[in-house]
Amino acid sequence: MSDMISLGNLSDMGKPPRKERRDAAENRQRILRVAEALFAEKGVTAVCMSEIAQAAGVGKGTLYRRFANKADLCLALMDTQMVEFQNSMMARIQQMTEHNVARLSQLEAFLDALVHFVDVHAPLLREVQSSESVDEIHSFSKPYFWQFMTINGLLREAMKNGELATDVDTEFLADALLAALNPIHFSNQREIRQFSLSRISNGLQKMVQAHARN
Repeated sequence: MSDMISLGNLSDMGKPPRKERRDAAENRQRILRVAEALFAEKGVTAVCMSEIAQAAGVGKGTLYRRFANKADLCLALMDTQMVEFQNSMMARIQQMTEHNVARLSQLEAFLDALVHFVDVHAPLLREVQSSESVDEIHSFSKPYFWQFMTINGLLREAMKNGELATDVDTEFLADALLAALNPIHFSNQREIRQFSLSRISNGLQKMVQAHARN
């Protein structure tokens, strides 16, 4: 599927690989461990970069050389989980393709898994979302890009296979589906409106099914 891509290390997209000095690598890992502990204890929004630097025993300059802001740090914390999610979903989609599972069914499985992923990582994702401009959120180096390309790729393949109406704007539909998973909007649905994960997942799937070819 041409529109499905592999991003590798999501938080380092577009950056040339670099070999860290041992002390720099140790500082990075210590900062991440401390930040993760503080976030778990106090919540992501309640922790500032100065507090992280102090607890990690590093200067602010060292912290900001490693992470430009708290959103950058949050992305680094999520890096392993994002790559694991990406790889597991690509393997699952490949397996479903080999078993001739319809593309729209593959998309529904992907959206359901994505709903659960966003729910688990909502605090970190909200921090990333709130600190970025629209252009940054949709940039090549962010998780959004891979999610969009996967959804759009599945929609286009579904159209080729006759599962989807030929007049569907797949790019718009992919954007609309992901808009419902905007971390800030998603958290409002979960925490304020008390939507269940199954309700959100079913809502997304109905958006797709509305364009299915009968």
